[in-house]
Amino acid sequence: MNLKEQRAAALKAAQEIIDGAKAAARELTADEKSTVDARFSEIDGLDTQIKAAAESDSLMARLGSYGAPDAGEGDREAKGAPRTLGDHFVKSVGERLVQAKATASRYSVSAPEYKAATDTQLVGTALSAATTDVDTNFVTSVRRRLTIADLLGTGTITGNAITYFIEGALEGDYTTVAEGAQKPQLHFGDPTPKTEALKKIAAFIKESDEMVEDLPFLVSSINNRLLYQLGLFEENQLLSGNGTGTNVQGLLNRSGIQTLGAGTDAKAGNPDTLFKAMTNVQTGSGLDADGIVINPADYQALRLSKDANGQYFGGGFFSGQYGNGGIVEQPPLWGLRTVVTPAIAAGTVLVGAFQQSSTLYRKGGVRVESTNSEGNDFTNNKITIRAEERVALATRVPAGLVKVTLGTA
Repeated sequence: MNLKEQRAAALKAAQEIIDGAKAAARELTADEKSTVDARFSEIDGLDTQIKAAAESDSLMARLGSYGAPDAGEGDREAKGAPRTLGDHFVKSVGERLVQAKATASRYSVSAPEYKAATDTQLVGTALSAATTDVDTNFVTSVRRRLTIADLLGTGTITGNAITYFIEGALEGDYTTVAEGAQKPQLHFGDPTPKTEALKKIAAFIKESDEMVEDLPFLVSSINNRLLYQLGLFEENQLLSGNGTGTNVQGLLNRSGIQTLGAGTDAKAGNPDTLFKAMTNVQTGSGLDADGIVINPADYQALRLSKDANGQYFGGGFFSGQYGNGGIVEQPPLWGLRTVVTPAIAAGTVLVGAFQQSSTLYRKGGVRVESTNSEGNDFTNNKITIRAEERVALATRVPAGLVKVTLGTA
């Protein structure tokens, strides 16, 4: 595809995601936002290339209007390209300089950029020979699917912190009473305030001017990688942040969450333990569990478990259990949304009512900014690109989460 066709395809892909969310009357998910941002960055890069191509076409057309060079000029060109900056300057503007001196008291002339045969290209040895045709499909490193934020409830915040109240214990209860007898009093303990401050997640990278100007598609690729690394760090913080200093207090380190060990259920994959954790969510918080976060190794133990006849409980590699139904690539555990991710350590599973118990607050969105005025960037022809966001995690019902420690089969 040419540049305009690539731009149209990127714009269509972004529009389809946005239209899909509008049709479902919902907000964009974190993955969808990241994909749309990537498409917009790609469009910006393509616009730069299209503009450069248009300017090049204009210059070529202007050159054609001047006609062919005269024989004298051709003879000079035949002698070879200038070898020094002085030769280049005189050859480029010598005649104009003489004319200007004879006709004006004040004048200025300039020569085009000089490149000697011994100059080193600064766009990188791997890319210096590819400044005309470049395959923009990078082979990226292994990337983990980001899913934790999608499990949680979402909210927006205008201040720098969010304060919420955890209801105190109930004192007293209803009872049957005789006519005219004293009725019992109900009293809810004073609520406990909990404040979650916004935490900033940020990083930056540096690139040369040549990388940005000569290969604009690379800017899009770098921004995409930068945003992915931001999401990866955010996910680790939401799940396992220790809450000290500027760190988010993650779900696994929240005070008041329930814990459960495998005990006598330590058999292949500990499926009974996971069901008991679902029950604990309901009995301990009154909420219904809506998700399970599990490490790929632990999910594998469950997925490959078999009955006495050697049949896979979750269906085999050709069909479902005993040949019934088709294969489900990643069947959910006990009917709950199952997130299989290395973000959680092997041997630990988090079961919970994520949507109702916890809310992820964001102030604004992800900000990506660039400048060449940081440090000595300007004199070194570098550009600093920075990405950052501000988030806060509120867990109003800690008992709605159960941290499960699996046993060894």
